[in-house]
Amino acid sequence: MKFLLSLCSLVLVAQAATPETTLKFNDPKPQAYSLSARASEVDPRCKSHPEVGFVLEAGGKPADVEHANVDTRVTPKGQLVVWLMGHSQPLADKVNSYGLHYIQVAYAREWFAKLNSEPLDDSQHLGNIRLEALTGTDASKSIDIPVPDSMKERAFQLVKHLDKTNPQGHWEFFLNKDGQSLDWEKVIISGASHGATSAARFAIAQKVARCVMFCGPRDQLETWQGLPSATPANRFFGYSHVLDGGWTGDHYPRSWLLLGLNKFGPIVNTDEAKAPYGNSRRLITKYDVKGDPNKAHGFVQVNKNAPKDASGKFLQEDVWHYLFTAPVDVVGQPVPAEPETRMDLRKK
Repeated sequence: MKFLLSLCSLVLVAQAATPETTLKFNDPKPQAYSLSARASEVDPRCKSHPEVGFVLEAGGKPADVEHANVDTRVTPKGQLVVWLMGHSQPLADKVNSYGLHYIQVAYAREWFAKLNSEPLDDSQHLGNIRLEALTGTDASKSIDIPVPDSMKERAFQLVKHLDKTNPQGHWEFFLNKDGQSLDWEKVIISGASHGATSAARFAIAQKVARCVMFCGPRDQLETWQGLPSATPANRFFGYSHVLDGGWTGDHYPRSWLLLGLNKFGPIVNTDEAKAPYGNSRRLITKYDVKGDPNKAHGFVQVNKNAPKDASGKFLQEDVWHYLFTAPVDVVGQPVPAEPETRMDLRKK
């Protein structure tokens, strides 16, 4: 009897762990779709915010074009990458090849060029600006971004639009049952540099499937990285070059420690280790960039000019694949915080 009860319990657990729906493509002509639409056409509520550098049109040309990519020839994983910087076709193609959907939305990320200062008496200043631009929450006195112009709402509206215009991609899979929001637990939030920092801030506020941070995050005088997080810490993945100024200045390693990523393994040099890198969440590279910090900053990102081996494979292919697809519940062994990482960068 006990065995039967245990067996029944296992079945119930397995059923509970199984998604209610499994995403499958039934495209009569499987292909890679590269789509775009203006945010202001998708949602007429969208407005310009010239005070922070975001406008719907610039120089007589649209400045609010959003992008979406899906490859129905690849078995879908049922997760959507939301990219927080300018559209990257190489990244879209790469994550599509992993079975992931991809969108890039137009939102007021340009505020950074105008408001990038960190007052010493406010440890949440930039974090609150990010939160408002990302969610439309009234979090900062320095910016005024309503919900329709937030990243969160624009992502939702774009996916609703794609559900109607590209049914082959089955974008409805990423909507909640009531159709009134995205199912964010199916979303991988990602970005590079400023975008990586905003991705981390969003993942702290909103539970997501995963947060992938290229060359980031920073906001080096702030402490929002250590706030209680809606997204479990094991779902954050970081990757940086050691000559990047954000690394040499302790900005990224400090943020990684505040996020608690040392609980899942040491910093791993991907030039020497092989996937899955001890299941660490903190990956670095020392690849030769001729001592150029600017090249180092962009090196870790997916791009067509990234170095390849003799067979034509990208040298960082295994790293990128790990960052976006490694099982989030498989983690490395915890290690102490690195004592050489400066945690209070306000001190000279």
